[in-house]
Amino acid sequence: MALTYKLQYPRKYQLPRLLARHLEVSIATCVAFFISFLIFLLVGLSLPITKSIYLFSIKFATAAGQPATDVATDLRFGDVLTLTGYPSLVEAVDEALTVLLVLHPVCAALAFLVMFTSLFLESHAVCILSLVISILTVLLGTLVFTIDLALVLVGMQKIGALTEFNYVVSWGPAIWMVLAAVIMCFVGMILMSVVVCECCGIRQAEEEDDGCY
Repeated sequence: MALTYKLQYPRKYQLPRLLARHLEVSIATCVAFFISFLIFLLVGLSLPITKSIYLFSIKFATAAGQPATDVATDLRFGDVLTLTGYPSLVEAVDEALTVLLVLHPVCAALAFLVMFTSLFLESHAVCILSLVISILTVLLGTLVFTIDLALVLVGMQKIGALTEFNYVVSWGPAIWMVLAAVIMCFVGMILMSVVVCECCGIRQAEEEDDGCY
């Protein structure tokens, strides 16, 4: 009779609870992806809002005795290419590469998604989903870092061919920020892999938690 009751009235599915299991791993993963989200977002916004974050900058030297001018002498390259006074430099940076920089907000969105799902690791399905999204975030973040690095190297190479200007090209903080974000995503992915694979003491801790109920 009890068996018939269970067949007719199956147990209602319960949504995973917040921080119900793997508390330490969940918090560590959430922090790692929050840092990645924040970095990708800051680099994605770049020059329009946070002008101190850029890929590389060009500082032009003014010749001695040259009269004052309103032409910019310090130009920074970020997600939005802003050049004033040197129209020939606009063609020095490939527009195709600058378009690819929209991937920064995409990485930020993926990192935010994992940051949210990592708080609900009571469900094994949510753990797997978080791991899959974290892997995608790491892969896309690595691609973004490669694109940023290529943009800087290609930009410096092409601008270096413009010999009619006296300038100094310097690296910006955006490259290293993206690298740090990718590293944090990789750390979070490793933590999620530990949970999904139930290794490094996770299985034993889970069995102890089950015994408490």
